[in-house]
Amino acid sequence: MSNRLEGTIKDVFNEMADALETSNLGPKLKIGLTIDGSEHGLDNMHQAIKLAQAHQLFDIVVIGTDVNWKGVEVVTTTCEADNAAKMEELLATGYIQACVTLHYTFPIGVSTVGRVVTPALGKEMFISTTTGTASSHRSEAMLLNAINGIIAAKASGIEQPTLGILNVDGAHTVERALKTLANNGYPIHFAESQRSDGGVVMRGNDLLYGSVDVMVCDSLTGNLLMKMFSAFNTGGNYEATGYGYGPGIGQDYQQTILIISRASGAAVIANALVYGYQLARGKLGDVSRREYTLAKKAKLTDICQSLYPKPSGESQAIPTPEKEVVTAEINGIDVMELDNAVKSLWKEGIYAESGMGCTGPIVLVNEEKINQSKENLVKAAFL
Repeated sequence: MSNRLEGTIKDVFNEMADALETSNLGPKLKIGLTIDGSEHGLDNMHQAIKLAQAHQLFDIVVIGTDVNWKGVEVVTTTCEADNAAKMEELLATGYIQACVTLHYTFPIGVSTVGRVVTPALGKEMFISTTTGTASSHRSEAMLLNAINGIIAAKASGIEQPTLGILNVDGAHTVERALKTLANNGYPIHFAESQRSDGGVVMRGNDLLYGSVDVMVCDSLTGNLLMKMFSAFNTGGNYEATGYGYGPGIGQDYQQTILIISRASGAAVIANALVYGYQLARGKLGDVSRREYTLAKKAKLTDICQSLYPKPSGESQAIPTPEKEVVTAEINGIDVMELDNAVKSLWKEGIYAESGMGCTGPIVLVNEEKINQSKENLVKAAFL
């Protein structure tokens, strides 16, 4: 092979490498990291940066203590409390495109989408959500969490993420709301539980298996899950796996700020930096605007309003119908609505009792009245 041909091939590969490392042949994206406050010290942060640098995809800008680390730009602050202000300034000016930080207070309406590696098959899964709150109303928050999880997954490169709802209080209410949103035109790809009875409401087995791309839950449960997934084999004081607690996402919120814990280890912090890069490259803010625009066209606001309790007039005692044998089970009703669902059947003259089956709360009715009961529960919006 001639030297000229060897030089040409070398030039082509160099150009390909440059194209892979840049966006539109421009400079590499810059991802920030605030380094103060870790329970594992600055050495842990330095190790995380070295792990992230191995990808050679983006530049890292350190915010905080004045350190002298090879290949890392440092923006020095006077104290840990100044880190957030400096981070916000660098994001606002576009000097960095995303930032990973140990602590940040998001406004109400913004919640974070974490990312874990599930143990059964090593599959990645988004936990939506893990900190912050999308709403002070639980069911509305979980509905918005579903949209936020879809946004995070799409911005990370998953075109059609599958979605499931963890079997926690409010799951069936949120399921009905999401299916209404989907019927109104918002694209949701519902997953099926790995359990034999299937369904979009996911059990503990599905968490371990990674049955979905996006697992919807409330923030407190999500926070607990993140800690369990990331530190279950270390005794709890060192988070060893996963991508951290993720970016804050919400309607009209545009900053790309990702949360890690003070207990996060080097591998988790490095992964969080990569997660931040993927979101910046995928234009998280643009994806968020697009998805919320689509959701609003599908009557998201009206659906959210329907989740709030209706003002009731004078309460009236509902007589209990004559007792009869009840062996037919109706599931899919949220535990918080179970008593009201039973009373709605009483109001129609159908004797019913509440119970708890292996998959959650159930309404028990006579075998001969199960179809009639289901029709009434659907009409009353319990199913």
